[in-house]
Amino acid sequence: MQAGRQRGGGPPGQAGRQVIVLPEPADVGKIIIRGASDFAKQHKVITGGYVLGILVIILIGGGSKLNYDQRREYNNIMNTIDVEAEYAASNDFFAANQNYRATKGWFSCDGLCQRNKRKMDDAKIRLDRIREEGNVRMSDAKNVAGLFSEIGVGEVQDAFWSYFSAGKKFAKRQSMWDAMFMGIRSMGRDENMVEYGMKVLMQVLLNFSIGLVMALVMFVVGLWSIVRSYQPNPIVAVAFFVSASCAAFSFVTTYLFAIYGAAAGGVYGVLKIAEGNLQIQQQGNRGGRQQPHMQNRPHYE
Repeated sequence: MQAGRQRGGGPPGQAGRQVIVLPEPADVGKIIIRGASDFAKQHKVITGGYVLGILVIILIGGGSKLNYDQRREYNNIMNTIDVEAEYAASNDFFAANQNYRATKGWFSCDGLCQRNKRKMDDAKIRLDRIREEGNVRMSDAKNVAGLFSEIGVGEVQDAFWSYFSAGKKFAKRQSMWDAMFMGIRSMGRDENMVEYGMKVLMQVLLNFSIGLVMALVMFVVGLWSIVRSYQPNPIVAVAFFVSASCAAFSFVTTYLFAIYGAAAGGVYGVLKIAEGNLQIQQQGNRGGRQQPHMQNRPHYE
């Protein structure tokens, strides 16, 4: 009987119970470093791209400053863009579009509607021609500045932050709806707050991952059009595209690592506190059982 209790792993009532021991904080750091090292050895391309992106962010920063001649030529070309003509053409197209929509029926378009449609098409052609001319002049000005200048790097950074902000807004909005619907389902299932909190946390992490990865993909897709607008030579274009893509990948990856690390650290802290309380409770229970046992122990003379 004694041997059977030893194989059972403890006193009666605790057989089959699995005890999970959390690693100590010092061991957690070693585990993370070991895992990162193994990942770097197995995925050298991804690791190299991440390191390259970090170096690009640190070294390039806001781009190189324009000298006096470059800035003067850049401003002279930009001043030749007729902004007022584009503004007037845009207003004409807007008015023509409104007139066309006001006279257009559900399934028909009479003579007046057809005339308004032709006016709208003509206004659209004029607007596109003015914008195309402005884009050509702007491209010439960008060519003077260069991709790695403060103008080029600043434009790419603005595009990245726009996509990044949109990805975070998507994640926050989706997480809000998920938390609400998960709360409604939890009330029906009679779940406790811990289970609900863990589900919400996992969903928030998933939403941020999806939103930021989508933002990264959209940025990389639109990056090449920005690169082409500076009319660089092929080598510079490819180098800038790869550098900017790696920098965006490194930033998004680091941001996600920070979010996941904060979430994991919070969960680890809560579990560590619960583990300490459980150990104190178990020690108290063992002490309470041993004291009556010692008092009732038979005495032999």
